Amino acid sequence: MAAPKFALQRSSFHAELKKRINQYFQEEGIATTGNYKLFSKALILWSSLVLVYVHLVFFTPVAWLALAECLLLGGLTASIGFNVMHDGSHGSFSKLKKVNQLAGLSINVLGANVFMWNTKHNVIHHAYTNIDGIDDDLDARPLLRLCQSQKYYRIHRYQHLYFWAAYALLFFFWAFFSDYQKYFTRKVGAMPLKKMTPATHLSFWFFKALHAGLFIALPVYMVGWLPWLIGFLVYGLFTGFVMSIVFQLAHTVEATHFPVALQPANTMEDEWAIHQLKTTANFAPNNRLVTWLAGGLNFQIEHHLFPKISHVHYPALSKIIKQACADYGITYHEFPKMRLAVASHVAHLKHLSRV
Repeated sequence: MAAPKFALQRSSFHAELKKRINQYFQEEGIATTGNYKLFSKALILWSSLVLVYVHLVFFTPVAWLALAECLLLGGLTASIGFNVMHDGSHGSFSKLKKVNQLAGLSINVLGANVFMWNTKHNVIHHAYTNIDGIDDDLDARPLLRLCQSQKYYRIHRYQHLYFWAAYALLFFFWAFFSDYQKYFTRKVGAMPLKKMTPATHLSFWFFKALHAGLFIALPVYMVGWLPWLIGFLVYGLFTGFVMSIVFQLAHTVEATHFPVALQPANTMEDEWAIHQLKTTANFAPNNRLVTWLAGGLNFQIEHHLFPKISHVHYPALSKIIKQACADYGITYHEFPKMRLAVASHVAHLKHLSRV
């Protein structure tokens, strides 16, 4: 499937947004990248993960505490992905390119691969959000049907009941299958993968081996096969669920759109910025804990419109963007509470559970 083109407008809403956002940063006299709040959070998250990992592997506690620590390790893994890797891969963690690259490599240590992520997420998902057949984030088939254009299977009639189990598989699927699938097919869904350099190939295999050593070989040696297996399953399933639910609440809820290109020109009806607002939703914007842990990904509208701006600025930017939407009569999708977003996501899945 060929990637569609977006409509061009004489008076671009995106240009107006950029003008207002640039004015904000100029008036405040601050950089668009991360600040001490982000750097201290990265230190807290990574230190916590290392401490929990060391305690689990080298000072293995009693079973109930070990399981609790496996859950905590999973939460920390997801949070590092949201906060450190995500900003780093978008080049917004720091003013320094090398620091951003180092932050992006967080995902490699934790099991996935930043090169594959950059193509899947930064290039494809951000450009073609919620376009079925292009946006790989919509492809959870055959277990889930996430938009109306996807083929219906009988199993989907129960997807609003079992979705949580499917989401829990994300980490294992990502780290042990989809990265390799992209590597060997040289594709992300229907889109070609950027050519890999010798250094990229080496990095891919080095970090996959490092992850296997840190999270499989060493723990098995230290605690034994069965305790490791139970702990790794708890860790991986919780990591996958947390990551999935945060991503899904942003794009697959009742209010968001799943646009289809106009044929035969293969063009989208809206300009890119309007497309992002129609396909994206925020949730729990006033919940500081959710914002802290999720790396501002509850402000997905701001992130999709300005992915190269660090998430520490999203709460402030949301007020500007919300006002611009009101001025132009454009809908700004937002759920005041996370539970309302979850309810809308379940309702969306239930709606799609019928033919």
